[in-house]
Amino acid sequence: MSYFQRIKSVFSGVFMILFALLLLFAPKQSYPLIAIIVSMLVFVYGFKLLIYYFRMARYMVGGKAALCQAIIILDAALFISTMVFMGDLFIMIYLLGIYAFTGFVDILRAIESMSMKSKNWKLKFFTGLLSVLFAVTLVIVGAINGNLEIVVYGFCFSLFYSAAVRIATAFKRTAIVYIQ
Repeated sequence: MSYFQRIKSVFSGVFMILFALLLLFAPKQSYPLIAIIVSMLVFVYGFKLLIYYFRMARYMVGGKAALCQAIIILDAALFISTMVFMGDLFIMIYLLGIYAFTGFVDILRAIESMSMKSKNWKLKFFTGLLSVLFAVTLVIVGAINGNLEIVVYGFCFSLFYSAAVRIATAFKRTAIVYIQ
């Protein structure tokens, strides 16, 4: 990781912490704000993939897969941007579904790392498992109590955790492989 990437990672972690604090102070008004921010981030990621396709991937083998991925991401961003006008319950369930899906992807990556005899598969597996269980628990507790503020607090907690991991990995030393 270069110094610029480290600085960018620290700033994004601090921004995530500030955003989580903002959501904690106004949980009732935060549902549309969460949907707007997430849709903007997904739009940026989709356009980044599209620019990557036009600059480099179209000349590569399998470059059309990058184009398909960019189109799917941009479609998801459009869907998320329409969710701003939906009810608060739908926004929170969708966002927690995304959180559970990323946890499921972490579990699958850990299983793949385990099959390749990697040493750090356990951390990935337990992180993914905790993400899935946390999302399911928040949906169940929010539905039983009928209080969506619990879901917002859980979402803020997950933002704090993600920001702490991002900042910690920015200060982590990278392994250098020497070829002799």
